[in-house]
Amino acid sequence: MGQAAADEWTAERILSRARELAPVLRQRAAEIEQNRHLPADVVELLRGTGVFRMAMPKSWGGPELDSMQQTEVIEALAIGDASAGWCGMIGADSGIYSGYLREETAREMFPRLDMITAGWIHPEGRAERVAGGYRVTGNWRFGSGSTHCDWLAAGCAVYQDGEPVLAENGKPEWRIMYARPDEYQIRDTWHTTGLAGSGSRDYAAVDLFVPEERSFSFREPRREGPLHIAPDAILRKMSGVPLGVARAAIDHVRELAASRFDRVTQLPWPQSYRIQTALAQSEMELHAARSGVFASLERQWEKLSAGQPLSTGERVSAALARHHAFGTARAIVARLFDTVGGAAIYRASSPLDRWLRDTNTMCQHAVAQDMILQTCGELMLGGQPDNPFL
Repeated sequence: MGQAAADEWTAERILSRARELAPVLRQRAAEIEQNRHLPADVVELLRGTGVFRMAMPKSWGGPELDSMQQTEVIEALAIGDASAGWCGMIGADSGIYSGYLREETAREMFPRLDMITAGWIHPEGRAERVAGGYRVTGNWRFGSGSTHCDWLAAGCAVYQDGEPVLAENGKPEWRIMYARPDEYQIRDTWHTTGLAGSGSRDYAAVDLFVPEERSFSFREPRREGPLHIAPDAILRKMSGVPLGVARAAIDHVRELAASRFDRVTQLPWPQSYRIQTALAQSEMELHAARSGVFASLERQWEKLSAGQPLSTGERVSAALARHHAFGTARAIVARLFDTVGGAAIYRASSPLDRWLRDTNTMCQHAVAQDMILQTCGELMLGGQPDNPFL
């Protein structure tokens, strides 16, 4: 790739394109939600921002954005629409996963740098080891982006001759299998409260052959650098989605304030103690949550770039900041929904209803559950918990 082409996909330009697309996504948000997956042209608009290529390596001509830059891009998209931001976040994992594959295989699988990956990578399936690869059977949930991806990943426990294969640590061998989406049975199960446009459908396989070279383990990175250091490489940018939705909600209520009056006091909203307090409280909480996310990511990136292992405190800090971002976004949207009052319940005229449902739904993800608090507390007390979402 020439220098001119590389300059087209700098961190600054990708972020700028994401910000420019956000108003378009906002206009399409109701359609995206009703559709229950991203329309094809919206996928191409996202592709045009560079979000799907942002983790691709510089050695391939990719931008190889750091964790902070990736999070900013996802945040910008989520300001427009949470489902689009979520799909951008998931689809961008192609560059991370490519670093666990053999170089020649990765090049063959990703001839274009903006190809999209989707799938549930935790071992809910079974991969029977056979000559040349694996026979894969299983059911997987939460296949965000499965309706528009180029590759669909599936996490499996490995078996041989009917017996589980154990890794060096004595635990079942966990590998991620890659296949084309049309090789699975994708089921239209995504009828949800929020994030409806993410198309996070269930999918299944029965005795699907996956070649050895199209599988990988997070224990065996083949590319160096912080983007390919487990366990949380694919989790770091997740906070961009709730942070973006919270930002959108605050900005929306500030815009509403210019033309609204308090029905009780008859004061314009800009002069209302109730509105002033709700907005200031929300801005304060968002600033604190966002600062925590980026501070923990920066420290993490600094250590990993220097080839140093993360301390327990640094692992805990990153996981808690991510957990806090999700919970804070939900609290902010709920507060502003109540602040706006009756007008917020009309879906046709207020995005707050959708944002409330979106944040409630995303807070059901494992990274936002109390299990994370328990795991972090155990680490702080000297324990060694096994939690793949940390």
